[in-house]
Amino acid sequence: MKKTLSIAGLCVLLIANTFAMQYQKTESGIKTTSNGINIEVKFYSPTIVRVLKSPLGNAEAKKSLSVIKTPEKTDLKTVENANEVTVSSAAVKVVYNGLTGKITFLDSKGNLLFTEKENGVQFTPRLDASKQSYTVQQAFVLDKNEAIYGLGQQQNGKLNQRNQQVLLKQDNMKVAIPYFLSVKGYGVFWDNYSPTTFSDTDQATSFESMGDCADYYFMYGKTGTGVVAQMRDLTGQAPMFPLWTYGFWQSRERYKSQFELVEVVKKYRSLKVPLDGIIQDWRYWGVKDSMWNGMVFDPKTFPAPQAMIDSVHQMNTHIMIVAWPGFGPQTKQFADFKDKNMQINFSTWPPRGGAKPYDVYNPSARDLYWDYLNKGVFSLGNDSWWLDSAEPDHVNPKDVDFDQPTYLGSYRSVTNAFPLMHTKGVYEHQRATTSDKRVYILTRSAFAGQQRHGANTWSGDVRSTWETLQKQIPAALNFSLSGIPYWNADIGGFFAKNFGSNGTKNPEFQELYVRWLQFATFTPMMRSHGSILPREIYQFGKAGDWAYDAIAKNINFRYKLLPYLYSTAWKVTSESASIINALPLMFNDEKVRDINDEFMFGNSILVAPVINPMYTGKKDAKVYADFSAIKSRKVYLPGGNDWFDFWTGLKMKGGQEITRETPIDITPLYIKAGTILPLGPTVQFANEKKWDNLEVRVYPGANGEFMLYEDENDNYNYEKGIYSTITLKWNEQSRTLTIGERKGSFPGMIQNRTFKVYLVSKNNGAGLTTKPAVFKTVKYSGKSEVVKF
Repeated sequence: MKKTLSIAGLCVLLIANTFAMQYQKTESGIKTTSNGINIEVKFYSPTIVRVLKSPLGNAEAKKSLSVIKTPEKTDLKTVENANEVTVSSAAVKVVYNGLTGKITFLDSKGNLLFTEKENGVQFTPRLDASKQSYTVQQAFVLDKNEAIYGLGQQQNGKLNQRNQQVLLKQDNMKVAIPYFLSVKGYGVFWDNYSPTTFSDTDQATSFESMGDCADYYFMYGKTGTGVVAQMRDLTGQAPMFPLWTYGFWQSRERYKSQFELVEVVKKYRSLKVPLDGIIQDWRYWGVKDSMWNGMVFDPKTFPAPQAMIDSVHQMNTHIMIVAWPGFGPQTKQFADFKDKNMQINFSTWPPRGGAKPYDVYNPSARDLYWDYLNKGVFSLGNDSWWLDSAEPDHVNPKDVDFDQPTYLGSYRSVTNAFPLMHTKGVYEHQRATTSDKRVYILTRSAFAGQQRHGANTWSGDVRSTWETLQKQIPAALNFSLSGIPYWNADIGGFFAKNFGSNGTKNPEFQELYVRWLQFATFTPMMRSHGSILPREIYQFGKAGDWAYDAIAKNINFRYKLLPYLYSTAWKVTSESASIINALPLMFNDEKVRDINDEFMFGNSILVAPVINPMYTGKKDAKVYADFSAIKSRKVYLPGGNDWFDFWTGLKMKGGQEITRETPIDITPLYIKAGTILPLGPTVQFANEKKWDNLEVRVYPGANGEFMLYEDENDNYNYEKGIYSTITLKWNEQSRTLTIGERKGSFPGMIQNRTFKVYLVSKNNGAGLTTKPAVFKTVKYSGKSEVVKF
């Protein structure tokens, strides 16, 4: 028996020795083969690892469309043990099993983070048009109770994305990003642009796509915010948007003339309701579908577009104008793209119009697209772009459509990257045209890396229902968790057919719109838009009417929050932060792992939107509104923190569910202890007043810090370091607020200012209205000041 064991041991030794010759150390990892598959493990940083696999004889070099990071020089240690090789950085250990090809990821202490399934990669030959390709599947194994998030934007109402199968393919209302983030502090990005099936079962979690290789990135951030930062490091940082873009936007489908659009802005100004953006939707080029997206203004309805844009600017408002990726068959663009073989031959919107999309993957086609857009529109001075149908719309799709050639291969092979390349063209060309105006793009779809193109994605043509509103919260949170920080939705929903033609006077729609607008107050873009029913505030009544007053209150609230929001945006750009954050991203509390109706606005404000009707309904087929009793909703306050009710100043312990009254004009808001919250002046537009007299609310109970960021608001000089910051710190033990020395400068910077400092407590420094309260006034000229309470 001993002799047999000795021979077995000798066999193991021989296998190990043979295996030792089968891998090659590289500067950034290892290369090897297993079961007929080339495998490369490549460290991009101490915390980011790329795994690339391809069948032998198919080692075609791949250039990523999403990943722009180049590998950092990383100190690595390689250790061989029996049938395994371990490559370690200071943060991550990657273990390669030479017998099965399985790759496992551990932290620096050897704790299991993530692992492939045994023999988990499969390559099944197939044709892509006439080219040999594969259906590629890579399977992993997750812990049974491990929560994961991401997948872009799905309208399934789920926050935790376990136990489901999802086809990740761009579509109206769905954004496909093959990526997930785990509560264990890691993320995985599957770098493939074809339609991808994500599947999670008790046996395995997998991505399956068409392609020549399996290509994924493992990112270890330790925390959820750390993983998002790794994703940004990998795929690009988000530039700053202009300050005015964080104000209120008004739109509808559509303003039918330049006179109608200008009158809307005039009406807002006369009502003294804040407004910063007005949007011109489709058919400003005329109503013929054959002339779709002509990028010229119809002389009948828009006879003087320059005058229209100038008028909007004279009223201190900005204008966004729509453009599509497809062109009608009688446009100059259609003929030009077709003649230059820069068209993808399938039908896009509008139906039966004959429009075809341009080849966004071709850099020369992107040049040509901008040439038309610049001459026809941008030269007139518009401020931003609505790149609609960026997935794009695909009318009557047929499988053969996906065989269509593009500059980068078949349309099937790159379809999910369409919005990434489309926004790339507009962003890069506008940046090359001028640095005086920051690029701002509203788009209906996105892919990994799109944050670097100055794009804000909206959730598509969603329906005007309470169920849809409920789904927007987890949709937004998972989108943000996927690494892209800018998201919004049509306030009130796009399709409002179910409320009648006079729906803005229908109490049921009014309540839905008010609650949706309250949610939008705490998203990166606050934009009113929809079909069927116009959405301007005056459509809902007049001052004194409950719907009008609630809308006006929350629009004004948004403007009060601008110093907090703009400073948070700087953290997005400079520190890879996010504006909206899922609770499990920020709190180590198992009870928040699947809470899909609350979120954090920045780091400090917990928002619990009202997502069910409370005051309106139908009785005996008649619609009613009844405010005789104040209703309420339940709110969970994450553990490990104290919280203050924003509206009352009442302090509460975390780790408990509470019941909060919800009058029609209030969203439950809770401020984390240790927060320093700056609030701005009452204004009619974002740049109306300088922030020379700011209210600062300090929420005691923990140490806290906030950095107030300011710049010139709408150019790229901040990239040259032309901006200023003021760091405010609260010390709980000494009960002091230190307003630090101002760092940096920019033209027009405020030299002297006043801070009105409140130490928040019950009924002191609470809500939006000015009440008798205790505060301290600080005159600040750029040098450090200390306020003692």
